[in-house]
Amino acid sequence: MNAPPHPIEQSFELAAQRCADLTPLVYQRLFEAHPETRTMFRAQGSELVKGSMLALTIEAILDFAGERCGHFRLIACEVASHDAYGTSRELFIAFFAIIRDTLRDLLGDEWTPDMARAWDALLVEIDTYAGIPA
Repeated sequence: MNAPPHPIEQSFELAAQRCADLTPLVYQRLFEAHPETRTMFRAQGSELVKGSMLALTIEAILDFAGERCGHFRLIACEVASHDAYGTSRELFIAFFAIIRDTLRDLLGDEWTPDMARAWDALLVEIDTYAGIPA
């Protein structure tokens, strides 16, 4: 018998049923919350970069929330590489909350208290893992 999906995984599964590509929604929210991030993406080819960045982030989130097989280590690597680009750790970590908020708004009534608790706990863990006090 299969166990029910983890609430984080479930939030992505339900979102996938409603939206084929989260990229535009996530980046619209990011640019609204942090307008300075618009200039971080070059005009040509940026859609591919944004899609790839989001896909890798989702893989890391799912692994971090689940079995921690290795994809989650990307978070620490990317904190360091984004530091080199001049991206603050706080802004880097804010991207995870942007994803959570996008999913919450997309799911509406299907967003559950279990999902909210799981995401809240995950964001605190990621802050700690990335070296930012919660």
